Amino acid sequence: MLTGEPTQFLSGQVGGSAAAGLDRDPEETAEWIESFDSLVAERGTERAQFMVKSILQRAGAQSVGVPMVHTTDYVNTIPADQEPEYPGDEETERRYRAWMRWNAAVLVHRAQRPGIGVGGHISTYAGAATLYEVGFNHFFRGKDHPGGGDQVFFQGHASPGMYARAFMEGRLSEEDLDGFRQEKSREGHALSSYPHPRLMPEFWEFPTVSMGIGPMNAIYQAQSNRYLHNRGIKDTSDQHVWAFLGDGEMDEPESRGLLQLAANENLDNLTFVVNCNLQRLDGPVRGNGKVMQELEAFFRGAGWNVIKVVWGREWDSLLSKDREGHLVRIMNETPDGDYQTYKAENGAFVRDHFFGKSPETKELVADLTDEQIWNLKRGGHDYHKVYAAYRAAVEHKGQPTVILAKTVKGYGLGPHFEGRNATHQMKKMTLQDLKDFRDHLRIPITDEQLEANPYEPPYYHPGPDAPEIRYLLARRGELGGSVPQRRKEHRAVALPSEKAYEIAKRGSGKQQAATTMSFVRLLKDVMRDKEFGSRIVPIVPDESRTFGMDAFFPTAKIYNPKGQNYLSVDRDLVLAYKESPAGQLIHPGINEAGAVAAFTAAGTSYATHGEPLVPVYVFYSMFGFQRTGDSFWAAADQMARGFVIGATAGRTTLTGEGLQHADGHSPILASTNPAVVAYDPAFGYEIGHIVRAGLERMYGGAHEDPNVMYYITVYNEPIVQPAEPAGLDVDSLLRGMYRLPLPAPGEGGDTAADDAVTRLGANAPRAQVLASGVALPWALEARQILAEDWGVAADVWSVTSWTELRREGLAAEEQAFLHPELEAPVPFVTRQLAATPGPVVAVSDYMKAVPDQIRQFVPRDYAVLGADGFGFSDTRAAARRFFKIDAHSVVVRTLQELARRGEVPAGAPREAIEKYRLLDVNAGTTGNAGGDA
Repeated sequence: MLTGEPTQFLSGQVGGSAAAGLDRDPEETAEWIESFDSLVAERGTERAQFMVKSILQRAGAQSVGVPMVHTTDYVNTIPADQEPEYPGDEETERRYRAWMRWNAAVLVHRAQRPGIGVGGHISTYAGAATLYEVGFNHFFRGKDHPGGGDQVFFQGHASPGMYARAFMEGRLSEEDLDGFRQEKSREGHALSSYPHPRLMPEFWEFPTVSMGIGPMNAIYQAQSNRYLHNRGIKDTSDQHVWAFLGDGEMDEPESRGLLQLAANENLDNLTFVVNCNLQRLDGPVRGNGKVMQELEAFFRGAGWNVIKVVWGREWDSLLSKDREGHLVRIMNETPDGDYQTYKAENGAFVRDHFFGKSPETKELVADLTDEQIWNLKRGGHDYHKVYAAYRAAVEHKGQPTVILAKTVKGYGLGPHFEGRNATHQMKKMTLQDLKDFRDHLRIPITDEQLEANPYEPPYYHPGPDAPEIRYLLARRGELGGSVPQRRKEHRAVALPSEKAYEIAKRGSGKQQAATTMSFVRLLKDVMRDKEFGSRIVPIVPDESRTFGMDAFFPTAKIYNPKGQNYLSVDRDLVLAYKESPAGQLIHPGINEAGAVAAFTAAGTSYATHGEPLVPVYVFYSMFGFQRTGDSFWAAADQMARGFVIGATAGRTTLTGEGLQHADGHSPILASTNPAVVAYDPAFGYEIGHIVRAGLERMYGGAHEDPNVMYYITVYNEPIVQPAEPAGLDVDSLLRGMYRLPLPAPGEGGDTAADDAVTRLGANAPRAQVLASGVALPWALEARQILAEDWGVAADVWSVTSWTELRREGLAAEEQAFLHPELEAPVPFVTRQLAATPGPVVAVSDYMKAVPDQIRQFVPRDYAVLGADGFGFSDTRAAARRFFKIDAHSVVVRTLQELARRGEVPAGAPREAIEKYRLLDVNAGTTGNAGGDA
């Protein structure tokens, strides 16, 4: 069946049926049309489609130009004579669908009862119930299906309908339904507002209500399924991804921006179902246009198979009588705003304002009553039409499919709701609305029951032994169990051996290496681990060479389901670009949004497929949480596990790139996500311990909260990476800060700074310098200057995580607040600094707010230096001097704090400013040139 093929190929306008240009031989044209009509009548529409396609192909071969048309007429893609027989008991399914629609609406209505008033959405599910129920009854496979089960992304605002079905299945009780949106006050019997896996970890799988993220994640979930299959990790060949979306949601750039991936990779395991109720949250999606036609053109142009479900079966006879095309013409020309108005009126209004547009169409319905005209349904409410579309979608090969199903928002809820602009915001029904809705659905509830308490109309369930419930459960049993359902059990994995981390401990010897390169070398060794390495999923959005990850190309290879069918231009190079169906590296292109979607799919594979994968997403730090923070939030909701690596981090290290590349705040943005554990390591050996601890937490099996993402910032500034010092306090490193021992880690471990500090006597002024990431080397330089020029002995601390220090401190305060009867715990920062002398000065390559996170836990004077404001292009030394975060700025700030305490002469700070020309950006010396990775 050639579903989705354009049939109007000589349109003068979108969706029109008149041929373009002047007809110079009407008689010949009439003969061709008559011949075509005879073909349809005698051989059917499928044969006619084949012939039209053949003629179009022949026209191209003969260089006969045919106008490109991206839309078909405003009718169903699948002709009535090609619809398969409906396999279920439609009357039985209709009865319990009505019960679900009632319970879904009552759930939201009861949530608005006095004293609660938590809201909810009634109209979305009311209009989409058929779309879901055809899937539940005949297509959505559960996790116990032999093929492994499907992944279904439910439209967020339709969540009451999923709860209503779970109630019919016996998965939820009436008490649970009454806990809708009351997750703490009714804990144990509570339902989240929308699909939130973190809040209902055994029910929901995919968060979707932040619009646009669902479409992206569904596409990359389908890709991830193929990735697992092609790499031999799991057979996913019989699994399908369904995404239910709104037509208003398709205005989100994220909803459309990644369609090409699904087409390019031939993801025929993916189906979008767009609920085209023609309404946004406030009004029409395209009041003056036709959103279904627009989406058809867009998806078809992106390479998708398009199936439109516009009209219900009641229209079939009218369309078959429309020999001259008058009805189709009116369908094509009527804008969505009018279609919305029709559904808010009545049959007489539709007769006059729609069919009355031409004598011919008015005559078509002359024998129909107003009630019959009113009952001409939209296709998305017709079981047969929807089933035909779903079946065609799952049988279609070589392309992803989008089903555009026309519905009415608030369908069946009565004239106050159906098709109204405000229907999305309407949370409750009047007593008369309830009675009318009950009558429409034929629910066996009496007026007395409704009148007893209009705020709490009863739910309806016929009992577990009712034939409808037995039928419903039998259908789900045959399809593999209930949907949605999330399972966290997964295959046990053996974590990397000690050997995988040795390279991080060794340092770089006499060579310089940026922490970016230290991380990449560590990752390469972890990927070589025979038991665990194949579980790593590197994800890089077209910056592999910037991050030094091109070394992965020839060995791990780049994932491409089609392989590499071209002669690579760099095939003779050691680091040649190599693609493979079994490739390990995900390369989404210049596409951070897609990269996070790929990260989410891989990072939740442990639950979705029972197969742990560890995504390692490496990106420009500025373009992570700033650009795609909402997607990371959804990843946290879905309980993704993995590593996100903010490369080329810091405000002054990426010297030439300028303002929008200069990251001075990503740790602050990351800290706002409770599922992100953020680190800013300075040395390779610190990275090794952090990565190891992260893997242990995620898959070691002992941690109470393994569902986290580790954010590690790494820098492109090369330094001599020190070897791990003897006796390293690994626990303190992982908790967020540790004091560098004397002699400090460095080249040979015997630096001038060590000597200068060691020579100072016990009575020398003391200070504590806290630094993170790339700032640690210049903190060490400041220590040397303080000792040699000012006789000040400074201890230097590596702060690996300002955020974790703050979280631990806040937890200690919370414990003291809630349990005053117990001894108050002392924050880790406070304990670390309590016995140390002198003021505390903190510095990093970020804005002051980053080190300022721990201010309340520092036990005495605390000063912070930071790169506040916008970044810019310049040398590292000039940039650091401008922001006053370089070594000499640390010296001056430390002297100021000591002078205020009377421990150095009062004029020392001014003397130092002049001595080091602190106000002259050209006098800066901190940092070095070079270091692309």
